[in-house]
Amino acid sequence: MKKFRTIFIAAAGMFLLAGCASSRPAATPQETTTAAAEAATAATSAETTAPETMAAEGSAAEESTTAKNAGDPSAVSADSFERPTVRVGGLKGPTTMGLVQLMDASQSGVSENDYEFTMVTAADELTALIASDKADIALLPANVASVLYSKTNGKVSVIDINTLGVLYLVSADTSITSLEQLKGRTIYLPGKGTTPEYTLRYLLSASGLSEQDVTLEFKSEAAEVASVLSEDASAIGLLPQPFVTAAIAQNDGLSVIMDMTEVWDSLQTDGEKSRLVTGVTIVNNNFLEAHPEAVDTFLKEHEASIHFTNEDVAASSEMIAAAGIVAKAPLAAKALPYCNITFLSGEEMKAALSGYLSVLYSQNPDSVGGKLPDDAFYYIP
Repeated sequence: MKKFRTIFIAAAGMFLLAGCASSRPAATPQETTTAAAEAATAATSAETTAPETMAAEGSAAEESTTAKNAGDPSAVSADSFERPTVRVGGLKGPTTMGLVQLMDASQSGVSENDYEFTMVTAADELTALIASDKADIALLPANVASVLYSKTNGKVSVIDINTLGVLYLVSADTSITSLEQLKGRTIYLPGKGTTPEYTLRYLLSASGLSEQDVTLEFKSEAAEVASVLSEDASAIGLLPQPFVTAAIAQNDGLSVIMDMTEVWDSLQTDGEKSRLVTGVTIVNNNFLEAHPEAVDTFLKEHEASIHFTNEDVAASSEMIAAAGIVAKAPLAAKALPYCNITFLSGEEMKAALSGYLSVLYSQNPDSVGGKLPDDAFYYIP
């Protein structure tokens, strides 16, 4: 058996999905919804935007939560010391939810690889770790991975897709069942110039709607969108998971009226294999060249972990809460079925991701790093 040693370092600015009891008077419905919205935003905002600049090497990632699995000389064979410790970084959000079973296996000393896991709250913290060779593998927003590939001149490769779309249209108006019915309506969404905007514009255009047919009203953060939805029963908002679940939990008049991933898939023509992608897993190519077997083992263990997360929601929700990704297991259990956690690798991964990045590029080239990544970006075992 391998011994497991855990090092805990407090992550600055971490927000959880559940509120805390206090002596303050009860909040109004709008205040409650806003608080839940602000909490959920912290878990998802880093996974839906691309950083404009790379963070400096000494980023706040050093203040993250870290778990290390170290070998035990008395319990393993001598040749196991030649195995590297695989340093894996992830964000506190949907892209890391599928990793929790592997994290638990590593902590219990039963994983095939030896791992060191780091979770942070901002994508630029992870890109800084990869760029400075302080992480070997990272789970990132899809467009951020493309930006990093461009900025580092091909220093990374994408090895799998771990999360498909997490965007949903939310409203109290359940009469809307298709994008065509959005003509003449206003859609509220957070963050102008981010991937949710580009995704929505693509889907509207593919459905035959022009920019003049639908009004996009941008808010500075998702909390503002939730506030509008709580005040106006006719309002429509575009929100990511697990924010959607948190908002609906605070306002039972709201419901999901459209899954953007399903809409994306329905609009693909024959021969098109692109998908709406949220999160991918990348590897530092220096590590890949030195330890290809460790990378292939990670892929196998990551796939198994993702299957566990989807198949045993009760157990994985407890792990997600224990890892600090979501504050409470019941909230994680409600959100999981809508987080589209998946595992795509090889040619299937390349087709799905390259098509998605092409859509973003057509909307704004800077969103993927100024140019589309070449074939070397995709690791095909």
